[in-house]
Amino acid sequence: MLRLSLLAAVLACALVPSSASAATTWLCHPDRTDVCDGNLGTSEFTPSGSRTSDRSVPVDQRMDCFYVYPTVSDQKTTIANKRIDPELRSIALYQAARYAETCRVFAPVYRQRTIQGIQPGVAQGGERRGVVNPQGYADVRDAWREYLRKDNKGRGVVLIGHSQGTFVLRQLIAREIDRSKRARARIVSALLLGGNVLVRKGSDRGGDFQNIGACRTRRQIGCVVAFSVYDEAPPADALFARTTETNREILCTNPASLGGGSGLLTTITPSAPFAPGTSIAAGISLLGFPQLQSSRRWIEIDGAYRARCVRSGGATSLQVSAVGGAPDLKPSPTPGWGLHLVDANLALGDLVDLVKIQGRAWRSARSS
Repeated sequence: MLRLSLLAAVLACALVPSSASAATTWLCHPDRTDVCDGNLGTSEFTPSGSRTSDRSVPVDQRMDCFYVYPTVSDQKTTIANKRIDPELRSIALYQAARYAETCRVFAPVYRQRTIQGIQPGVAQGGERRGVVNPQGYADVRDAWREYLRKDNKGRGVVLIGHSQGTFVLRQLIAREIDRSKRARARIVSALLLGGNVLVRKGSDRGGDFQNIGACRTRRQIGCVVAFSVYDEAPPADALFARTTETNREILCTNPASLGGGSGLLTTITPSAPFAPGTSIAAGISLLGFPQLQSSRRWIEIDGAYRARCVRSGGATSLQVSAVGGAPDLKPSPTPGWGLHLVDANLALGDLVDLVKIQGRAWRSARSS
């Protein structure tokens, strides 16, 4: 039973506050005080866990980020309501709040499939299907339209999702953005992590999206970054990195080396533990991720893990290995999950730096 609970827990991620408008309940919104605000003070550590320095981080929010969290709700139903529970706040802190360094963060609450709701499918292993709840999709779609109508005002926007959040954004992009040149022009990039983004075999597009391709340079805009992290080749029953769709494969873009090859990751995580007593907290505890101490809000570890996109046995994953005395991470809760619970944090420093560069490129393109 514990293994099933943790198993279901893995797809997680989310956050919380209350409504910024009558139509949408916002977890994060720039007009509110919420978990996506706050200081970005950071302690830096070596891969082996030695603290080297503390630093302040400047804020330059000339673009927006629209974040959709993963499966994280511990509500004892199959579909979550819009209550902002502790695990929602915690996931927003872990996955979205750091982007406040470079963008205003918008994160709607949606009626997602809960951890309890995904358990039957997860227990069977293999490719994830039927993850998106239609009511939850409608919540995110309506929040996106509301954001465009009330808040965008011509700013570039980065879409960010993980796990169930990525499955939702795959549909949103296909239906609301990919087919429209005007809609695509708003998009700085889309970070679609841990959610099996599909492309044609041997191509960077042609699966989920016909007009939006993979990011292969740091100044490329209107493109997608997508990956699922494993510490070895994904097993036959992997939940991510595999597809049975004909002439399709899972997209992998290495945020540390977009053009190909390997690169060292910049890992960023909050110093505060994930919401104690939740399913996701239990799953994270099994990974062997370093528990470093700091009075600063953020912990940064440079070069502790080397990453490379690998095609192996019909799977395409971002495979990572520890270097410099960093701890080896263990799949949680089973090998089929890989390192899914830390997809968003292992390369968070690389992703934040990337969207800064992309934001400058987007603004330059708009002004030329």
